[in-house]
Amino acid sequence: MFALPWVPVNIGGSDLLAKAWFGDTQYRVLLSDLNTVWDEEMTAGDIQSRAQDLNKRLRSPTQAFSHLCSVARPCFSSEDDDQISTAHVTLEQHGGNLTVKLKSELAGLPFYWEFRCTTTPVGVVCRHLVRPLLAVSRVLQQQVEDLAALLARKDAEIQDYQENRAVLSRARLHTEPFEVHRYRENVFTQIVPQMGVTLDSLGFDSELQALYMAVSLGKTGQKRKHSPDSSPAAEDNHVAEHHQHITDVPTDVGSSLASQEQNDVKASSGRPQVADTSTAAAGSEERSTSRPKKKKAVGLFR
Repeated sequence: MFALPWVPVNIGGSDLLAKAWFGDTQYRVLLSDLNTVWDEEMTAGDIQSRAQDLNKRLRSPTQAFSHLCSVARPCFSSEDDDQISTAHVTLEQHGGNLTVKLKSELAGLPFYWEFRCTTTPVGVVCRHLVRPLLAVSRVLQQQVEDLAALLARKDAEIQDYQENRAVLSRARLHTEPFEVHRYRENVFTQIVPQMGVTLDSLGFDSELQALYMAVSLGKTGQKRKHSPDSSPAAEDNHVAEHHQHITDVPTDVGSSLASQEQNDVKASSGRPQVADTSTAAAGSEERSTSRPKKKKAVGLFR
């Protein structure tokens, strides 16, 4: 449940973020309008009791839950499914709680269900929303720094080509050297206002969902396995005990290019390397006499 992404959905005409998990005999649903987070977790006994209360003529609770999963999953995952068109979904908010009412048809008879979600404690909100999004922001910031370092190296490479009399074959490919400070200022003053991003934006696209899942899994996600019917509350308790692993930025995402080169040098020798001046001088003279004549650059430069 923890690693499932938040998905923007429209339920009963209201835009919400949803996170839903359906097991074999139980489910858990999280809904948020970015002002409040609502939650409901139901076990097999609770589901059977509510199904009987809402559907007096129901005779097969197992079949009813299977039908509920098939109809509710597209509703909470923003999928374009044919089954969702056969179900009528309404949303009611009362006393701080949220109820999602679903009406569909099972075996030729009307089938009713209600997701009765209550306000979620602050700890659950932090665990499912605040911590992962803070970790995602750290990963994205590290990506920006890595790309800035890569662009600086690319500019140095282009400058070396130009100093060796290489010219562009197409003038339209010319770019100015990248300046990270000017780029950041441009982001703050121009790009962000043009994007129209607000604090109540529900933009959780597929790429951000994938990054959310990767950060949420952290270092323990590949090792810990759960059965399809394991309790989401038990998973959340395990995650809460090890939240420091979850909020850490994955090692394969971080570290700039410069630090990678320094680590490679340190790994090759247990002590700092000291250059042998006599050997370096001899090698320099040898290279100066045996250096082949430079060839004309091809491809992008000529």
